[in-house]
Amino acid sequence: MGLSGGVDSSVAAYLLKQQGYNVIGVTMAIWDGRYKSTGKHACYGSDEEEEIREAKEIAAVVGIPHYVFDCSAEYKDSVLQYFKSEYLAGRTPNPCIKCNQLIKFGLLPAMTAKAGIEFDYFATGHYARMDWSDERKRFILMKGVDMKKDQTYFIYRLNQEQLSRVMLPLGGYNKTEIKEIARNAGIPGYDKEESQDFYSGDYKDLLDVPENPGNIVDTQGNILGQHLGIWNYTIGQRKGLGIAHAEPLYVIRLDLEANHVVVGTRVETFNASFLVNDLNWISVSSVENALACTAKIRSAQTEREALIEPAGTGEVKVTFFHPNDAITPGQSAVFYDGDLVLGGGIIKSLISV
Repeated sequence: MGLSGGVDSSVAAYLLKQQGYNVIGVTMAIWDGRYKSTGKHACYGSDEEEEIREAKEIAAVVGIPHYVFDCSAEYKDSVLQYFKSEYLAGRTPNPCIKCNQLIKFGLLPAMTAKAGIEFDYFATGHYARMDWSDERKRFILMKGVDMKKDQTYFIYRLNQEQLSRVMLPLGGYNKTEIKEIARNAGIPGYDKEESQDFYSGDYKDLLDVPENPGNIVDTQGNILGQHLGIWNYTIGQRKGLGIAHAEPLYVIRLDLEANHVVVGTRVETFNASFLVNDLNWISVSSVENALACTAKIRSAQTEREALIEPAGTGEVKVTFFHPNDAITPGQSAVFYDGDLVLGGGIIKSLISV
């Protein structure tokens, strides 16, 4: 059981033990102290030691053994380097998705096995469901029943081998039920503030690059202001532009070659079509023909009706039935058929009409 010290993984461990499983708690240590963390609760920050202590305390309350594995070197190479390279390339990364794929569901179980700890399944406290489909002959991933907490967007990159050994005990519960179970079971921290951020410091610390001044321009190329590095901006950003204008302006594109931050009005942030690559299919092996589905391009967004079509080797074209705002290269697009996760990939570029 991947035990973070939070209420979700704690209750997941408790539920599995109540069901008769032999549960072993494992926690990944990823903080190496090299950056200026504020200590605010986040996935990557200086309060990790406190969270590990909490995980050990919870393991004792639940009555399971607990082990900690140092994943910091691999986390630096796989997640932090990805985070930096994507921002410097003018794209917006999603480090949580990368961490789930490579570290939490990849390295952590591998290190557990290497340490001689035998196990049949790796469980986490994610709000999602998975099963085997006889019809599809594949392991499938489905939304959690709590639509507000569904986390399939963050674990859509799990492959069939990973899914074959995954258990997600919380998929059939809502958050209110989980907190109540924790309270009744005497699990500490059931009302603890949840981790909402990737890093508890300034993202610029992780980039560690000198300023690179350039122009902020409108879609006609008119210079409206200056910036100190395009990595300080994300698509759809409105605040912090430092530009006085008759209408609110939003970042609509980052031009790496010209070192321009391109801004426009709200209407100019909308687009309908884009390319997605680096695909990972779950409930289907591939998409050979046009397929109607729903898609989301941000974790907090409700998915919207779309059409996905093959667009060359390893890519699909996605077209929303209605234009969507702030479609962001580097972020993930995840495709659904009802509660079923079809798969997803990384937004490569927008297609201009």
